[in-house]
Amino acid sequence: MRTLYSWLIRGAAPLAFAVVLWRGLRDRSYWQGLTERFGFGPAVHSSPTIWLHAVSLGEMSAAAPLIRALRARHPNVPLVLTSATPAGRARAHALFGDTVDIRYLPYDTRGSVRRFLARVRPRFAIIMETELWPNLFDACERGGIPVMLASARLSARSVARYRRFARLFSGVFTDNVLIAAQSADDAQRFQAIGAPPANIHVIGNVKYDLQLDAAAVDRGRQLRAAYGTARPVWIAGSTHAGEEEQVLEAHSLLLAERPNALLLLVPRHKDRFAGVAEVLSRRGVAFARRSGDSLPQAATAVLLVDTLGELQMLYAAADIAFVGGSLVPIGGHNLLEPAALGLPVLTGPHHFNGKEVAELLLARGAAFEVADAPALAQRLRALFDDVAERQRIGAKGQAIVDANRGSVARLLALMEARLGAWPAANPSGAR
Repeated sequence: MRTLYSWLIRGAAPLAFAVVLWRGLRDRSYWQGLTERFGFGPAVHSSPTIWLHAVSLGEMSAAAPLIRALRARHPNVPLVLTSATPAGRARAHALFGDTVDIRYLPYDTRGSVRRFLARVRPRFAIIMETELWPNLFDACERGGIPVMLASARLSARSVARYRRFARLFSGVFTDNVLIAAQSADDAQRFQAIGAPPANIHVIGNVKYDLQLDAAAVDRGRQLRAAYGTARPVWIAGSTHAGEEEQVLEAHSLLLAERPNALLLLVPRHKDRFAGVAEVLSRRGVAFARRSGDSLPQAATAVLLVDTLGELQMLYAAADIAFVGGSLVPIGGHNLLEPAALGLPVLTGPHHFNGKEVAELLLARGAAFEVADAPALAQRLRALFDDVAERQRIGAKGQAIVDANRGSVARLLALMEARLGAWPAANPSGAR
């Protein structure tokens, strides 16, 4: 099965690369680091590294506290960050500049993986959440490189999918692979697809260890004052196709009672900015673009955020936060960032990507689930009508975030315990 997979992935890699080249016609960031996708790279480290992979923007942001802790704890060890998307790569550069080695993760062909490991020379590999690449894991096992799935999660739907390809993934969970699961449920699911119980540890969700950027929060508060303290402002962060229409319908219902309300609309992916602008135009909505770098006027109903890396600042500029990917079956995005800022949090019914976090916030009354546009509008009206209740709900969210911190420390302890037990890695990937 592994041999068949290797041939299939070898045939698929050129097709995936062609897609990258095609996307680069519209967005030149796709053309950065092209050779890295086949395991090449400009630098070869002379000493072993710690390598961390975060697939895209959200995972890179979530990994930031861990990355900072690694740099503080092991300042003399080179740190390599990989991502699979331009957004994740751009986020890494925005967070850490040239202080770390930032690359793309190569395609999972044997040659690409071998070249990547030879150049990066990882002493330890950390993969955020869950990405199981058979050839990459096999090469790490052959090279004696410990791999840790950090803040790992696995949905019930994913368990069924992995079981369908059990023969392919049966050799992934070797003795060098540690599972640092978010929850006991995640731990059980990893065990169900073949991970040895002795290698599974429940460490919590690293997202609780998020660090608020004081400067960004301050800029957000300044923006909030500039919008007008009497003006109701809410944000819909990380929205997806089919979701903006529902958000805009809710905002239309809100405007009927509060005509000066302002919505900060933040699409998840930058290649959708133009499409969302077209939706706004078709609906006849008075909107402005964040890239215009001017404050919305009194007649502006929606500020379309067509910029990257400003979500935390804009959460701080709002009174209430709706977190996207949840009115459509995407699975929802990070509820903790607005909660940490003291905002009441709203989510749709599809929050399975962060089920444990969502259930905790909902059960404690720090977040509310809305099924559709009318329910979203109704909850917004209720929250805007009661300032004291908004503050009370926001304080609950902040307390939950603070009470659940500590995953980064547990991850570091797990990593360092394993590093002490393993011999030096063989960067060639050969036995």
